[in-house]
Amino acid sequence: MSIRTYKDAIDRLNTLQSNAATLEAVRASGGRQSEFAIPEMVEYLERIGYKQEDLNKLNVIHVAGTKGKGSTSAFANSILHHVKPDWKIAVRERIRINGTSLSEEEFAKYFFEVWDRLEMNDVRKFPQTPAKPAYFRYVTLVAFHTFLTLKVDATILEAGVGGTYDSTNIVPKPIVTGVSALGIDHTAVLGKTLPEIAWQKGGIYKEGVPALTVNQPEEALSVLKQQSIDRKASEFSVIPETPELADIKLGLAGVHQVQNANLAVHLARKFLQTQDGFQPTAQLPKSFIAGLENARWPGRCQIVADPRYHNTTWFLDGAHTTESLDCCTRWFVSPEAALRPTTGKRRQRILIFNCTSGRNGSSFLGTVLSNAAAQLKLYGSDEERDSFFTHVIFCTNVTYADGGFKGGTDIDLTVKNDLAHLKTQQDLATAWSSLVPSFPTQSIHVLPSIEHAIGLIRELASTRDGDGDTNVDVLVSGSLHLVGGVIEVAGLSDVAL
Repeated sequence: MSIRTYKDAIDRLNTLQSNAATLEAVRASGGRQSEFAIPEMVEYLERIGYKQEDLNKLNVIHVAGTKGKGSTSAFANSILHHVKPDWKIAVRERIRINGTSLSEEEFAKYFFEVWDRLEMNDVRKFPQTPAKPAYFRYVTLVAFHTFLTLKVDATILEAGVGGTYDSTNIVPKPIVTGVSALGIDHTAVLGKTLPEIAWQKGGIYKEGVPALTVNQPEEALSVLKQQSIDRKASEFSVIPETPELADIKLGLAGVHQVQNANLAVHLARKFLQTQDGFQPTAQLPKSFIAGLENARWPGRCQIVADPRYHNTTWFLDGAHTTESLDCCTRWFVSPEAALRPTTGKRRQRILIFNCTSGRNGSSFLGTVLSNAAAQLKLYGSDEERDSFFTHVIFCTNVTYADGGFKGGTDIDLTVKNDLAHLKTQQDLATAWSSLVPSFPTQSIHVLPSIEHAIGLIRELASTRDGDGDTNVDVLVSGSLHLVGGVIEVAGLSDVAL
């Protein structure tokens, strides 16, 4: 048999229905597809040779929420790594072991082991079950298989867009479960009310397992509490504040990260109590503090100095809701980021932005601009909102100029026609012009790929004036896929991942 490569794995993966298409199918079915999600996922797990109970060996911290679950997972991972450096700690997001993603060779190996087992064991328990799971479910299966094969000591399992019916929710007995913030911004996107979303997220609570949550709106909190009762959780706790967090410089930037760090602290405490006999102390242990200070999560409030173009600094945040863009802008327009002192050279600020078709791009851009104005006033800057950015670039998530995508990128096949006509990007450009009528039209760019955008950045960064080189600050936001593509095309992988 010929060697099957990482590219072969990605080509196969991209033949599976995307997350976006799956969500649309669930909406169209009125939610009827959701009731089959867990039985189908268990069926796939059994077809690749595992029982549900095998997943308990992963020692899972399960996290759900609409905001902050990724940051919470990153903080929890870092805390455990600093407390137990000899442990093998896995994170489902990007399939990471001890903070490092699988190599391409490793990913291809585990990917095809799952693929081949599904091919060989094609007997269906449920007639409606597709031969292969959808994209996110398949990656989750690969993660489970990888972590069981490597016999990890702990697993941080971040739910996808759901909870109750999420593909990660087949672990019978996690060690501890937690729900991060539930934002109303997701209600329109998911077509659910806040109590309905709370019911979904509370679906990760399990019998005999501690059920934690951050403070939530009352209508959501009551639903989460009822879920913990109905699912017979060992306890339900709205976590108290950790006073020391006010004095810790967290590894993930932004004031909103304090709540996520706090949830991670409580999750890690519960986990270590159960797994390692950890006894909580009045003050945070030094190992917890070190974990919080050194937490990293690529693509979220991340500052990256370009390793080759020394006058260029990248500010990466895949914020894709109004609420997360609010946090992103408050982080970017601050003394630690775009308002930091410079050496007197001329500065250009460039926004690279995209959003999923169907989201309210005009509202998103309005959030960026209104928050920029508020932040400039807050810090006593004499800069104007309308001229804060010197260029704005609206490009697709297509990675390369020839139309190719970054390996592993989940692109909904139904948007290809939209990409071909750059409709979303044209709409964003029109919205920007409407919001900032004085903005020079020649500084608004609609481009067909990330590679085109990086090419323009390089061109603008090479501009010289009487004071020498121009400092270029580039904010990339609106889409995690966009951020991932920029990291690849701009050559930032070694310093950003």
